Amino acid sequence: MTVRAAIVGLGRWGRSLVNAVQGKTDAIQFVAAHTRTRASAEDFCREKKLQLHDRFEDILADRNIDAVVLATPHSQHAAQVAAATAAGKHIHVEKPLTLDRPSAEQVVAAAKKAGIVLAVGFNRRFHPSVVEIRKRLASGQLGQVMSMVATHTTSTGQFIAADNWRAQPDEAPGGAITAVGVHSIDHMIEFGGEVRDVLVITGRYIPGPSDDTTNIMLRFKNGATGLLFCSVATATTLSFTLFGTKGLAEFSKPNLSRFRFVPTSTAAPTGPVTAPPDEIIDSEGFDMLNAELVEFGRCIAEKQPYPVKIEEVLHGMSVFDAVVKSAKTQNLEAVA
Repeated sequence: MTVRAAIVGLGRWGRSLVNAVQGKTDAIQFVAAHTRTRASAEDFCREKKLQLHDRFEDILADRNIDAVVLATPHSQHAAQVAAATAAGKHIHVEKPLTLDRPSAEQVVAAAKKAGIVLAVGFNRRFHPSVVEIRKRLASGQLGQVMSMVATHTTSTGQFIAADNWRAQPDEAPGGAITAVGVHSIDHMIEFGGEVRDVLVITGRYIPGPSDDTTNIMLRFKNGATGLLFCSVATATTLSFTLFGTKGLAEFSKPNLSRFRFVPTSTAAPTGPVTAPPDEIIDSEGFDMLNAELVEFGRCIAEKQPYPVKIEEVLHGMSVFDAVVKSAKTQNLEAVA
């Protein structure tokens, strides 16, 4: 079965999603599209053989479309997911699922009742470097999780016009969280469990209507801690390090391609402190967008739930709410 999908939103990210799978897999194929700026999308749709619809409602009414992939402004997600669910379409929606926990719970409940696949675009979970941490944590090679430290930055803020939806405070509360930070929070939740509370400081280094930089301290219910720095106002880099009682594991580079594992020492130092030899695995060229959409298609065909657990997504929304609140109050805020 090849899933017939419609892309909704054809900005930079929507086009990236189409390009990741079109003509490259039998699991899913884009057959239709809808975007607010038709004129700018006509050539792309012609090239990719997409039927361009003027209205989102026309996508939902088309029986030849099995699924919708939403690459739209965050504030539109809740209503669009609800409408697609009511139409019986399977849904892949970009992160964040919605902009608060209550609305996320509503759309998740509706999707479960309708029996459709609801996937949230945490594509980094599919990368081999992330899979490697998952495997080593499950095997006990890392021991107990002590702390996680993440950095995720880009230079994209300078290229976003002040009137672009991505620059608006109601679309990007909490600074750089919606743009990049939610990925690292998602990894921390998967590896560290539920978060107890957060403390957040945001900053604005590029002139515009929204903060572009975010620092977060997190405490987890199991006693682990986390630190996250994310920004769209500096040079592009990415790193995530998990410190365990038996070793550390990390991935780095903007495409997550470098994995590194270092075990704890087994003997006391006799001179300057050194570390045991590290293990490095490089995974260049892995396409995370292709991986997540192929898996989305497979889950639809096999009637299986998407592997990014919806309970973890919902807890992520609770953390998101606490982050936004702490950014405003500059106080330690509990995660509901």
